[in-house]
Amino acid sequence: MRDQERDAISLTFIFWYELKQYLTLEKYLRARASLADLFSKLVDIMIKHLEFPTPDNANEKDLFDGDREQEEKFREFRHAMGDVLKDCCEVTSVTECLTKSYDLIQQWGQKYGSQVAGTTVPHWQQLEAPLFSLRAMGRMVSPEENTVLPRVIPLIVTIPDHEKLKFQAIMALGRYTEWTSQHPDTLEAQLNYVISGFSHKSPEVVQASALAFRFLGTDCQKLLGSHIVQLHQFYESVLDKLKPSSQEEVTEGVAAVIAVQPLTEIYKTMKMFCDPVMRRIMSLAQNAKDDQGQKAVADHLQLITLFIQWISPYVSPSEENPAVSYCKEILPALAAIASNFPDSSPILERVCRCWRHMIISYRTAMAPLLQDLAPTLAAGFKASRQGCFLWATDAIIREFSEGAEFVDQNTSNAVYQFFEQQALGFFEILNELAPTDLPDVIEDFFRLSTDAVRYYPEKAICSPLAKPLLEAALTALTLQQIDPLIATLHYLRDFLSFGTDKPMVSELSGPNGKPSANPPQVQAAVKELLVAHGSDLVQRTLTGMMFHYPEDCFADASSILLAVFGIMPQQAAQWVQGTIQLLPAGTLKPAEANRLMKSISEKIQQNEPIRVKVLLQDFTNSYRRRNVAPREGLGRLEATRFRFTG
Repeated sequence: MRDQERDAISLTFIFWYELKQYLTLEKYLRARASLADLFSKLVDIMIKHLEFPTPDNANEKDLFDGDREQEEKFREFRHAMGDVLKDCCEVTSVTECLTKSYDLIQQWGQKYGSQVAGTTVPHWQQLEAPLFSLRAMGRMVSPEENTVLPRVIPLIVTIPDHEKLKFQAIMALGRYTEWTSQHPDTLEAQLNYVISGFSHKSPEVVQASALAFRFLGTDCQKLLGSHIVQLHQFYESVLDKLKPSSQEEVTEGVAAVIAVQPLTEIYKTMKMFCDPVMRRIMSLAQNAKDDQGQKAVADHLQLITLFIQWISPYVSPSEENPAVSYCKEILPALAAIASNFPDSSPILERVCRCWRHMIISYRTAMAPLLQDLAPTLAAGFKASRQGCFLWATDAIIREFSEGAEFVDQNTSNAVYQFFEQQALGFFEILNELAPTDLPDVIEDFFRLSTDAVRYYPEKAICSPLAKPLLEAALTALTLQQIDPLIATLHYLRDFLSFGTDKPMVSELSGPNGKPSANPPQVQAAVKELLVAHGSDLVQRTLTGMMFHYPEDCFADASSILLAVFGIMPQQAAQWVQGTIQLLPAGTLKPAEANRLMKSISEKIQQNEPIRVKVLLQDFTNSYRRRNVAPREGLGRLEATRFRFTG
C-alpha cells in the first residue's frame, strides 16, 4: 500500500531532525561518519518526492485534478522536505548534496534537452525538483563555495521558459546572490535571466523575478554601481506593470545600487529615479476619487520612502547632504498630498512614514527642513486627527533632543515647543471624544510623550502641560485595548521614575559624557503632581487590574504601583485603602481588606516596596478570579471625563 497522501512520510521528518541534532555533536562524530551514507541516500529520496505529480489527463495547468486542498498540502510538504535537505547538508556535506542536484539537472539536459520546444518541456517535473532542492539548500551554502556552484549557476540560466521551471530557476538564483557578489563573472548572465522573467506571461514568474532582482541589487550593489543608466531604463519599463509588493522589491534593488554611488552623484541619481515616481504620485492623487485610487497613491508613496531608507550617504556635519537636498524639493508636494486627503488613512500614514524616515536616515542634517516640516505635521494632526502625525513627530523629538550632538540649543528649544503644540492639539481632541474613539491616537501620543519625558525631562515635567498630560494618561487607563494601555503605562512608569534619584534614563550619559543627574526641581515637580493625582492614579491602576486590563498589562500596571510606593509609601497605602473601600458591595470581605492593608503596612515599615507590589498583584488576581465587572458599571470607581480648558 503506497503512501499517496505522504502522511506517513511527513511523520519521519521530525525523526531526521532529531537524529541530525545528535549526529552534529562532537561526541557522536563516529556515528555521523557511519550514517553519512544513509543521509546521502535520503537526499536522493527527498528530491524524488519533491516532484510535482504527472496529471492523468495531460493537463499541465491542473496537476491535482482540481483538488486545491491537495495542491496546498503538497506545497507545504515540499517546504518541509526542504528542511530535511538542510539536515542532510549538516550530516554529510553541502558539496555532496549540491552535487546530487547538479547531476540530476545535467542528466535531464542530456536526456531531454534536445526535445524542448519553447514552453513545451518533456518530463519537466524531473528538472523542477532538483531546482527546488537547490533553492531549499541555499541557506546552508557558503558564499565561498567554489566546487559545485560555478558549474550549477551557468546551467540554471539556460533553464527553458516553462512556467514552473522558470519560476524555480529564478527563485534559486535569488537564493545565491551573496555567492554571486563574490563571483562577479556570473552576474551578467543571472541578471539577464532574471530580467527576462519580467516579460513572462505568468504572474508568479514576474513576482519571483522582482524578489530575485531585489536580492541581486542589495547583495551585488557595488558590482551594479556602474550600470545606473541601464537600471533606470529597466526600472521605468517595468514599474507600472508590477503589483505593489513587486514594485517595492524592485525599488529596493535599485535604491541599494544608488546608495553606493559617489557622493557627488547621489543627488542627480536620486532625482533621476524619484522624480518620475513623484510625477506618478501627483497624477494618481489628482484622479484618486475612491479607496482604490487612494491606495494606489499610498503604494507609490511607499516607493519614495524606500529610496529614502536605502540612500543614506555619510556626509560630514559641515557639508550639505545631497539626499536632504532632494527631500527639500519633494517636501511641498508631500505636504500638499497630506493636506488634500485629510480623511485617507492609507495616504496619511505613508506620507508620515516618509517624513519619519527622512529624520531617521539623515538625522541632524534634516535641521534646515524642520521649519517647514514641523508646521506641516502640526497642521496635519489638527486637520486629520490621525496618530501617524504624532508618530512622525516622535522621530524629531528623539533626534533633536537637548544635548544631542550637532544640535544647537535654539533648535532643541524649538523642537520641544513643537511637542507642546502637538500635545495641545491632542488635549483638544480628547476633550471632544471619548478615549474609546481614539485608541490609536492615544497609543501614538503616549509613545511620543514617553520620549519627550526621556529626552526633555526638565522641560516636560516642570511644564504647565505636565498636569493635563497626567490627567490624559489617567483617562487613557480606562481603555481595554492592550497597545494604547501599554503605551500609557510606559509613559507613567518613566514619568514616575523622575520622582527618584535614579530615573529610567539615569544610566545614559549626559551632554558632558557623565551620567545624567535628576535635578531636585524635577523630583519635586513629580511629587507635587503625585500629591494632587496619586489617589486617582492608584484607583485607575488597581481598578484596571481587578476588572478589565488584559493579562499582558499586569506587569507594567503593577510597576506603576511599585513606583508610587517607592516615592510616597504612606500616602500610597492610604490611596489603596480608599480604592478598596469603593469596591462594589459584597465583592470583598472586610477581614480580607484588613488583612491586605495590614500586610502592606508591615512591608512599608520594613522598607520593602517590592513586596507590596507582589501583595497587590496577588490580591488583584484573586479578586479578578472571584468577581466580574458589574453590568451597571463600577459606580464610585467610574473614571471622570477628561477636561482641558487650555
